[in-house]
Amino acid sequence: MIVVKTRQLIMAGGVLVAGMLAASNVANALPSDANEPIRLLADKATYSERSGVTSYTGNVTITQGTLKMAADNLTVNLTPTRAIESAVATGRPATIQQIVTQEKGLAKGQANRIDYNVKTGLVTLTGNARLTQNGGSFSGNVIHYSLKVGDIEAKAGNNQRVELVFPPQASNRVGVRNR
Repeated sequence: MIVVKTRQLIMAGGVLVAGMLAASNVANALPSDANEPIRLLADKATYSERSGVTSYTGNVTITQGTLKMAADNLTVNLTPTRAIESAVATGRPATIQQIVTQEKGLAKGQANRIDYNVKTGLVTLTGNARLTQNGGSFSGNVIHYSLKVGDIEAKAGNNQRVELVFPPQASNRVGVRNR
């Protein structure tokens, strides 16, 4: 689902940082999202040139096209060439949503922690994790979602079982038929 194309955001103090969390440019998302500006709001932003870590704290919100993300904190780890290596969003809960395609509609994820690894294309939702799309949902302690191939793995934990909800197919619905 994600193809990362980093963008440069000019932060206070003139520091350039590669800027956007994983899900900013999604291969299966609306193509127009990648052409939209990224808007990041936070109470505080810090960047360490030495470590390549950019941190945003306090009511963090990110939007780009149909992508919307909210978290208490967001940390982005950069490579020496300022490309995004990984990102971690935390909150109670941290949330992310985006229209995947017009046919598949809006996908929503939430968890206490959302990790994204650019190289592997793996998004991990941890702690009260939930992923919903098109009427179906996955819930568990941990959900691994491969953006490259679309695989989902949900794991139980903390006395919580995995729950999957599948919507009925239109052909399976019972009800009154029009004559």
